[in-house]
Amino acid sequence: MKKNLIIMSLGALLCYTSCESKKDEEKKEESKLLVTSPILKDTTITNDYVCQIHAIQHIELRALEKGYLKQIFVDEGKFVKKGQLLFQILPVQYQAEVQKAEAEANFVEVEYKNTKLLADSNIVSRNELALAKAKLDKAKAELAVAKVHLGFTEIRAPFDGIIDHFQVRLGSLLNEGDLLTTLSDNSKMWVYYNVQEAEYLNYKATTQGNKLMTVNLSMANHQLFDHQGVEETIEADFNNETGNIAFRATFPNPKGLLRHGETGNIQMVVPFKKALIIPQKATFEVLEKKYVFVVGKDNVVHSKEITISAEMPDLYVVKSGVSANDRILLEGIRKVKDNTKIVYDYEEPQKVLANLRVYAE
Repeated sequence: MKKNLIIMSLGALLCYTSCESKKDEEKKEESKLLVTSPILKDTTITNDYVCQIHAIQHIELRALEKGYLKQIFVDEGKFVKKGQLLFQILPVQYQAEVQKAEAEANFVEVEYKNTKLLADSNIVSRNELALAKAKLDKAKAELAVAKVHLGFTEIRAPFDGIIDHFQVRLGSLLNEGDLLTTLSDNSKMWVYYNVQEAEYLNYKATTQGNKLMTVNLSMANHQLFDHQGVEETIEADFNNETGNIAFRATFPNPKGLLRHGETGNIQMVVPFKKALIIPQKATFEVLEKKYVFVVGKDNVVHSKEITISAEMPDLYVVKSGVSANDRILLEGIRKVKDNTKIVYDYEEPQKVLANLRVYAE
């Protein structure tokens, strides 16, 4: 009986020791943290910029003469061709002025011809002939001016485009300079957007010579426009108040989908050579500054401030603060403090990036 009791006690002790050992191993396993390294590789960053979309030509059509609006030959929103008649101001007064100027010019021309015959016969002096010629030239000039004014009563399209909302109606009394409507050439669109100074410098560092960069346009419905645009020009000066500089991209618009005054977002893809990339979840923020925990040779973590040069979904491109040889804490950031000694498993950065939602190509 006593022997059986001793055996049972030894069994219980061994079982307890085994369970405690197993618990210690599990606890040790649970306390292991995950560590990785930054990766150095070529990548691209897509930056979004709010933009304004303008027609390549957008002008105001105004009355050049005073009078009543006699006729409107087009409708709002219609496409018109260069030279097409759009509006006509009542031309009666200007037609009368042309007829008067024509009559005066004809009369003076007859006088000039008679004077020339007399001058050829030495009956009148050459000075009188020159005076008659000057009168004829003046009459012709006045006729030309009268015809110009008559022509101003017809408002024609200076280029192919789309007519906007009418500012006047048939029969309106117009003064010289009154706005009639606007005309837009939407065959191509100029898209303006502002770029911050740091991103401008990155852009210039990665573009070669006069090579033009292509950009995409995300429209107001969050759909990408069918055609890519070309960044063609950059303004000369930075805006000192915002620290931005204006870019302009040109987009073809063969279907006329884009209209003057629309808004959207430009997506500019900027290449980065030998970018140092880390997962965003490896960072933490203190007073708007970003940090990572770097693991030392003694397995003690030290917080280190980093500078971000670009951001991608799930990833940061680091400008300074860490190197590709450093080991940084990936998971368990909230479990440690500065100078904490840790036990960890190391995971290759390629594997870490592959498991993120977006992989940096």
